[in-house]
This record gives sequence, structure tokens and C-alpha cells, in this order.
Amino acid sequence: MSAFQNSTVRWMGAIALAVAFGLPIAARAQRYVPTADPEHPRIRYTDSLTSLNDRCMVRKSKLNLKVRPVYVNRQPVGFC
Repeated sequence: MSAFQNSTVRWMGAIALAVAFGLPIAARAQRYVPTADPEHPRIRYTDSLTSLNDRCMVRKSKLNLKVRPVYVNRQPVGFC
């Protein structure tokens, strides 16, 4: 068995075990965190940090989950 096939078999086995035990398979995705203003929630990123801002600095609209943050002093700043 090649190294690639061996690696693939291991991953498939790990996924099968995760499904069997009900464990989450995918990594946590970015998600909105509710704030006092329901129209402008903050974003919790995959590194478990929450955005400093609750609205886009450019258009003053809701932050976009698909746009990567910019880190300022190790804190994420979200954009639209």
C-alpha cells in the first residue's frame, strides 16, 4: 500500500469513528456572536477570538463571515 493510500485509509477511519461516536467532524467555522444591537453582531473566528468591532468600518454595515479579519495588536478586526 502506498503512503497516499495509507494516509487516506487513516483519515477515513478517523471520520468513521467520529461519526459513530457523534463527534463533530469539521472544524468550528466563523459565526456571529449576539450583541445588544441584533443587526450588528460581532464575529467569533476559528481561533476563538471575537472581533473588536460590531460593524464594518467601511460601509457601517453588518460584518461578513467570509472576509478574513485583520489582526491589530493580536485582536481581529472584521470587515464587510
